[in-house]
Amino acid sequence: MPDLSHIILAVCQALLLLAVAPLVSGYSRVLRAKMHTRRGPGLLQDYRDLVKLMGRQDMHPPASGMVFRVMPVVMMATLLVISTGTPILTRFSPIQAAGDLITTIYLFALARFFFSLSGIDSGSSFAGIGASRELTLGVLVEPVMMLALIMAALLAGSTDLGTIGTAIAAGHVHSLTATVVAAVAFAFAVYIELGKLPYDMAEAEQELQEGPLTEYSGPSLALVKWSLSLKQVLVVGWFAGVFLPFGSSTDLSVTGILLGLVVFALKIAVAFLVVGVIENSVSRARFRFTPQHSWIGVGVASLAFVFYLVGL
Repeated sequence: MPDLSHIILAVCQALLLLAVAPLVSGYSRVLRAKMHTRRGPGLLQDYRDLVKLMGRQDMHPPASGMVFRVMPVVMMATLLVISTGTPILTRFSPIQAAGDLITTIYLFALARFFFSLSGIDSGSSFAGIGASRELTLGVLVEPVMMLALIMAALLAGSTDLGTIGTAIAAGHVHSLTATVVAAVAFAFAVYIELGKLPYDMAEAEQELQEGPLTEYSGPSLALVKWSLSLKQVLVVGWFAGVFLPFGSSTDLSVTGILLGLVVFALKIAVAFLVVGVIENSVSRARFRFTPQHSWIGVGVASLAFVFYLVGL
């Protein structure tokens, strides 16, 4: 069982990520606008949108069921649990039970499952099509993530995310080449998971990718949008905590945690800057080409396993 200090760290970390998630989403939108040489929304626009949605009426389609109603809460709660176990400010998982590789993967899959199922449960044809796209994307991306993380677990000798990050930071891995290749494969999967070009659709709610959100309104829509912003921060933090743990605190000291917070903020800023440059350098791809691209990630992750077997 985690002690009180670890529980406090886990709760504070989850609340911090929840608070800054709309800011990171706004930062990404500002970067896109600047690269398009237009003014665009302000950095705090996502907070304003959430406040406006919270003040509106929550409507439900007549054909919707229980899954449609509980999905926003389940999705947010699942992501907050992941936030308590991901090694972000520290090199160790604040709560090890939630920071296990297998547990984290299943929790992300649970959030995706409810998100997709809510689209089907709404009774809307657009939402159903969007839900099928979301499930298809999960089938394509999650194997790449699993292969890369399992490869990292083999190299570190543990499935605990904090232990993997600590081993990589200390250089206690059996194969440096395999580690780098696995990191590349995981970064590729994270990019697809972020929903950026060329794998995104237009942001209007009537488009297919936003299909599961078509019938949501008011506080429920605000909660789902907040959850999606939190998910983007989490997947980038997941990558940084496992493959780029440098600068994170090795203990529970206030100085170390504050330094880890500053370093994590820099990692997030650089990561979304790189993502923004890539996103605005490519055009939108047809969704049917996504399976072909996802095989690149599978191939790179498999190559990391080959390097691991030969000891390079």
